Amino acid sequence: MKIYNTLTQQKDKFVPIEDKKVKIYVCGPTVYNYIHIGNARPAIFFDTVRRYFEYKGYDVNYVLNFTDVDDKIINKALEEGVDPKEISERYILEYKKDMESLNVLEATYHPKATEEIDGMIELIQALIEKGHAYEKNGTVYYRTRSFNDYGKLSKKKIDDLEAGSRIAIAEEKDDPLDFVLWKPKKEGEPYWTSPWGDGRPGWHIECSVMSCKYLGEQIDIHGGGEDLIFPHHENEIAQSEAASGKSFANYWMHNAFINIDNKKMSKSKGNFFTVRDILKEYKGQVVRFFMLNAHYRSPLNFSRDLVESAENSLERILTSVDTLEHLLKSNSLKEDDYSSQEKEVLKEAYALREKFEAAMEDDFNTADAIAAIFELVRLANVNCKGQSSKKFVEDMKKEIIALCDILGIETKIEEEILPDEIEKLIEERNLARKNKDFAKADEIRDSLLDKGIVLEDTREGVKWKRK
Repeated sequence: MKIYNTLTQQKDKFVPIEDKKVKIYVCGPTVYNYIHIGNARPAIFFDTVRRYFEYKGYDVNYVLNFTDVDDKIINKALEEGVDPKEISERYILEYKKDMESLNVLEATYHPKATEEIDGMIELIQALIEKGHAYEKNGTVYYRTRSFNDYGKLSKKKIDDLEAGSRIAIAEEKDDPLDFVLWKPKKEGEPYWTSPWGDGRPGWHIECSVMSCKYLGEQIDIHGGGEDLIFPHHENEIAQSEAASGKSFANYWMHNAFINIDNKKMSKSKGNFFTVRDILKEYKGQVVRFFMLNAHYRSPLNFSRDLVESAENSLERILTSVDTLEHLLKSNSLKEDDYSSQEKEVLKEAYALREKFEAAMEDDFNTADAIAAIFELVRLANVNCKGQSSKKFVEDMKKEIIALCDILGIETKIEEEILPDEIEKLIEERNLARKNKDFAKADEIRDSLLDKGIVLEDTREGVKWKRK
């Protein structure tokens, strides 16, 4: 398996720290509102990475944190006149609802920043003792130039960095590039007691602490959106490696941004969508499938036309599996062993599984993996017929489902119960066709079409779908 490593800027062969175990840390959301569609991309992608490792027999320890103390959370709490904890707990629950809709598995651990403050204080103290941090008037700063490798992830040279754009300037700093590890409390804000006075941690320190606590000082993969490369992930490296003296993460993976109708997502431009907004229009499965149709390092353009195209493509897979299920329920299949032709088709199917795996092991190329699934679907559609052997149809169905499962795509079509009136009309049409009263059958078919029900006469019987 090869993974594109932001640290080395090339595809590196994946070698786990421990055999058949993989430790993954992904930066999670700041929980002050519903997550937007851009937040869904890393959630879906790294969930797929986790699923593939598990499919290959790895024991995966997957950690995704919640930042539950932050200026945005505090401001939201002030607006609503409630405790910040109420805001964070509310939106952690809403995040989990969205993840369930997108079929994203729960992480092994979901640590919260507010529950790891003691560990942050300990790490800050260790950095001070090693000369990598200092305190000024209740604020503790990281001494950026004390870490010789600063900039190795983002490829930024420390002397070229300009203070101001993304680095807070304070006259009391020893160096404008130094960043905050601990800040003094302000009126009306949550705070914790520390050796430097009451206050709360800076943002960057929390991930260093939570990663170390739940995964150890050295991890296999650290992931997140490409916007986190600098300064967040750069600062994590500086903190973690200065404290431990060890390499922090062996592989750094970053997904690209999502644009809306070819424009950068922005509230001011009116093209800002939450996952909850999108789920009102499309099923979570469709959103997930759409996201995985592009390589994670490629920018993804979100538009209704593209999502609907993905919806139609997904429908082809679901329809194929549904057709195979109907075949298996019919009485037309043979109980005999595979025919010689079926054995050859199964060889093609197994080759497509290998093609799928090759795509996934080439830097998790989900787009090419999905292409292999479509080839498998075409193979099944052409070769699975009423006179096929039952074993053959079962195996073809299992192959499609297995590959979809790896991507977190559920293949079962949700069964909808039709009103009795509609069911009765379908039965009347079936009877009319049986009696060769085709005029009446067509009349009922047209009537159902007016009601939004499309009938399809297939070799497995009559199927229906909504228009």
